[in-house]
Amino acid sequence: MVGIKAAAVTGPGSVALKEVERPRPGEGEVRIRLEGCGVCASNLGPWAGPEWMEFPLPPGDLGHEGWGVVDAIGPGVANVGMGDRVAALTYRAYAEADIAQADAVLRLPPELDGKPFPGEPLGCAFNIFRRSDIRPGQTVAIIGIGFLGAVLTKLASDAGARVIAISRRSESLELARSYGAAETIPMDDHQAIVDRVGQLTGGALCERVIECVGKQWPLDLAGELIGFGGKLVVAGYHQDGPRQVSMQSWNWKGIDVVNAHERDLAVQMQGMREAAEAVASGRLDPAPLYTHAYPLDRLAEALDATRDKPEGFVKALVLFE
Repeated sequence: MVGIKAAAVTGPGSVALKEVERPRPGEGEVRIRLEGCGVCASNLGPWAGPEWMEFPLPPGDLGHEGWGVVDAIGPGVANVGMGDRVAALTYRAYAEADIAQADAVLRLPPELDGKPFPGEPLGCAFNIFRRSDIRPGQTVAIIGIGFLGAVLTKLASDAGARVIAISRRSESLELARSYGAAETIPMDDHQAIVDRVGQLTGGALCERVIECVGKQWPLDLAGELIGFGGKLVVAGYHQDGPRQVSMQSWNWKGIDVVNAHERDLAVQMQGMREAAEAVASGRLDPAPLYTHAYPLDRLAEALDATRDKPEGFVKALVLFE
């Protein structure tokens, strides 16, 4: 059987390109010849090589933002056909092909032909937006303007909210303005940010705060920016250990805290469908966010760029020929 190329993380900061057997779909599965895979910031924990990691990782592992064309179908699959262009929830997509459960596959509309579509992170943004329960006229602070924060800025501003974007880099704040942010604040001085948001809201602070960084300080900041009875939405991926929170403040303000990462497959697929419809209709254009592209044999560079964020960086894609 003809093999495929797959990238295997062999140790902290190290990748090897391997040739492995082309996978075969089983009952209820399809095989996808991948066109590309987005690079997720959640990869950076394993990439750093924490003590609990065991190397090498299986070939293709960590890649979970793939899209491509169905080229093999297992028994019992009725929702997709050979040659369909799809996005899917798979987990070894740093490879030329991967296997997906049929119910984790989304057929892409023709308007997306030839365009990258990392469905998992786009669907994640739409699910976070839904969980945030944003309403017209609200003030929404979004902390951390990368890929996720930029998409959420667009969705929240289109919903009629006044978005205050908070981020470290000036180019990230410019990106937020281009996606609809009404106000931008550099993320440098904690008290200065709190004071500025207080000025912008007449002391009422924000009805919604979405934390998109995944670190302790942004979570602390989110707790200070949320107003009485508001919703603090944790969208950042907190993977590097426990967090401390000011329960006194959270109790006093009577806030709702929403952990907005979805793990239910049906909900994940709902988000992906909503994202595909939005991009196909032109309501959302994520193309400016795909700033860096790499072939599979340069996956290490893509992961380093995701960590180091060179000038102009928002999101990296691994693209296959």
